[in-house]
Amino acid sequence: MNLKQLSEILGLSQTTVSRALNGYPEVNEDTRVRVQAAAERHGYRPNSRAKGLATGRSMVIGHVIPSSSRHEMVNPIFGDFVAGAARKYADHGYDLMFTNADDTSIEDAYRSLFQRGAVDGVVLQGPKVNEHRIEVLTRMNVPFIVHGRSTGLDVPYDWIDVNNKRSFLRATRFLIDLGHRRIALINGLEDMDFAQRRRDGYLEALREAGVSPDPELMRSAEMTEVYGHHETRDMLGLDNPPTAILTSSMISAIGVRRALNEAGLKMGKDVSVIAHDDDLSYLKNGQDVPIFTATRSSVRKAGEMAAEMLIERIKSPNDPVKTRLLEAELVVGGSTGPAPNRL
Repeated sequence: MNLKQLSEILGLSQTTVSRALNGYPEVNEDTRVRVQAAAERHGYRPNSRAKGLATGRSMVIGHVIPSSSRHEMVNPIFGDFVAGAARKYADHGYDLMFTNADDTSIEDAYRSLFQRGAVDGVVLQGPKVNEHRIEVLTRMNVPFIVHGRSTGLDVPYDWIDVNNKRSFLRATRFLIDLGHRRIALINGLEDMDFAQRRRDGYLEALREAGVSPDPELMRSAEMTEVYGHHETRDMLGLDNPPTAILTSSMISAIGVRRALNEAGLKMGKDVSVIAHDDDLSYLKNGQDVPIFTATRSSVRKAGEMAAEMLIERIKSPNDPVKTRLLEAELVVGGSTGPAPNRL
């Protein structure tokens, strides 16, 4: 269905139909409602560029990828978040744009995007504990939302995040209730805010149970399968190896399982494993029965929510700051069991 065909169905000029769909104020309300209903019924979507001309907006949302994080483009967590966000952008007539910036010129990149009218708002992902990008965007007074939070900043901004501390507090308590005391943490990079919060939850649960944290059981790096495999293999070689492992990613959890298999150990019997599950489209945690016990929170759903919140901010820039804290679900799978008896 194109504009000409829709116009013929309605018996109106293409100009009138276009103006009705793109928000021009001179179109009367009855005509606007009639045109919008027909467009929905026949599956017609107005061109976002035309809509932008009507509203004075670019109808584009930007995602700026720092040069040091270009690997994020092939990270399935990043991909699922963007897929969720893009779906909502399309529902509201927005397009998505990726751009890259050197770490030393991120402020210039953001400023250029807004000054030349390339975007109406931006999404910031993967915030660090002290996130400079949030300060930059706040100072610029432009629409943005953060996927995550930054512990080290004390400025108001829109964000959506998982309650990472509580999810790992709960997961560690679950292992403690199963009798585990040698609990390892295979975490993400701990200058990232989510990783620090997960570490805090893990440590709080250990303190509650009177268990002294062992630095040899706490590992931190980029969350790859190889990392999970390497760190697990290393810890299994300790004089007093872990009976349980808590890992910040389903991807690194696969590496954990590989290391256990190579060592002749059965996951869930000899060593329990809990992973964080972002409910990824292409990396499902089993089907009817979960493979891993996991703290689960859909990153695609977070992308959808973030997009809605950002579009609300674009439409109403003076609204109070809005935040969403999502709780992760603890899903019990086959990867956990009682702590083994060791002589």
